[in-house]
Amino acid sequence: MEAGMTRLPPVSWLTDPATVAVMDALEAAGGEGCARFVGGCVRNTLMGRAADDIDIATRLRPDAVVAALETAGLKAIPTGVEHGTVTGVAQRRPFEITTLRRDVSTDGRRATVAFTDDWVADAARRDFRLNAIYADRDGQVFDPTGGGVEDAEFGRIVFVGDAEQRIQEDYLRILRFFRFQAWYGREDAADGAALAACARLKHGIRQLSAERITKELLKLLAAPDPRPALRLARRAGVTDEVLLGEMNRRRWANLVALMDGQVDALLRLKAVTPDEPGALDHSLSRLRLSNAELDRLHAAADETWPVSLDMGAREARATLYRIGRQAFEDRVWLRWAEAPDRPEAARALLAIAGTWERPRFPLGGKEALAAGLSGPAVGKALAAVEDWWVAQDFPAGGLTEKLAEAAQEPGA
Repeated sequence: MEAGMTRLPPVSWLTDPATVAVMDALEAAGGEGCARFVGGCVRNTLMGRAADDIDIATRLRPDAVVAALETAGLKAIPTGVEHGTVTGVAQRRPFEITTLRRDVSTDGRRATVAFTDDWVADAARRDFRLNAIYADRDGQVFDPTGGGVEDAEFGRIVFVGDAEQRIQEDYLRILRFFRFQAWYGREDAADGAALAACARLKHGIRQLSAERITKELLKLLAAPDPRPALRLARRAGVTDEVLLGEMNRRRWANLVALMDGQVDALLRLKAVTPDEPGALDHSLSRLRLSNAELDRLHAAADETWPVSLDMGAREARATLYRIGRQAFEDRVWLRWAEAPDRPEAARALLAIAGTWERPRFPLGGKEALAAGLSGPAVGKALAAVEDWWVAQDFPAGGLTEKLAEAAQEPGA
């Protein structure tokens, strides 16, 4: 693999003492050039973006990586040693170090791999050309596919080799294509061969676990502006394999625009899915969300205590008290996305939600018993007084009198 003329610009992660310590350890065991940076850190640096994770590819086998790190006094964690991955820790910073690999067999969901010393073979098994760019510790870039650097420059997401073959090796690559398109690609530079392959092989997504689909979808939705990528996915029929039923495309697009840089993948998911409980559950049936995530989606759609852009401050506080801040804010955003020409009303409600502190209902069983209540009448009376208190906008006084009145009600 020959180096091109491209070098990484000066970046702090390349000369960080922790990075230097890990590379020193590996090269002490395997010689100069036995390890190179790969993937996101190289791609993002070439694109002028921050590099969050530092991944390293190496000719060293996993046991040799562990030994090299420990000899240098660094921590080695065998996080995926059966696949060649060891996490090295230097100065409390993790580095994912993976032995060069080649695919032996694939079945559309997982691959059997063998270790290799061949950088080109390692690049050939990666998904996209801009993810198959390597750089040595001096910043010299190596581009074995011949197109990765240019793809990063022009915002193109192109499969390594034949798109259909790459997808058939792991059908998750269909969703990864649109996720990377959302984060790094330009709509006007979308690769036609990749789109056609995704459209032809979209049914392979059904072989994937719900967990893998969900994780990839939420990453896509977390992009700063995923609208162009989702449009491409919809045209290719891919969204129909992930979210069942009719998508609320207008509300989704409006929400992304109105939030103006605020990223909330779960709320974006709610915006594109139906509100009716049965339809919502059907739409999400191919996903595996946590109970907390499902609770939030259902609360955003619940109309037991409806939220309207027409409500005043007093009604807003009452609704906030009943459903909580998260559900209230979610519903305001969704209502605003349905009526994008009402920014003043929406912002006013969001301001109330952001500043109002929910008061604690000051009465309980002790006060009810003192008022002469007992048994089931206690809960009934307290609920009635609480309803009055909320309707009156949470007054400080009058509660004891209302409880006494409730105690005189027939059946109390």
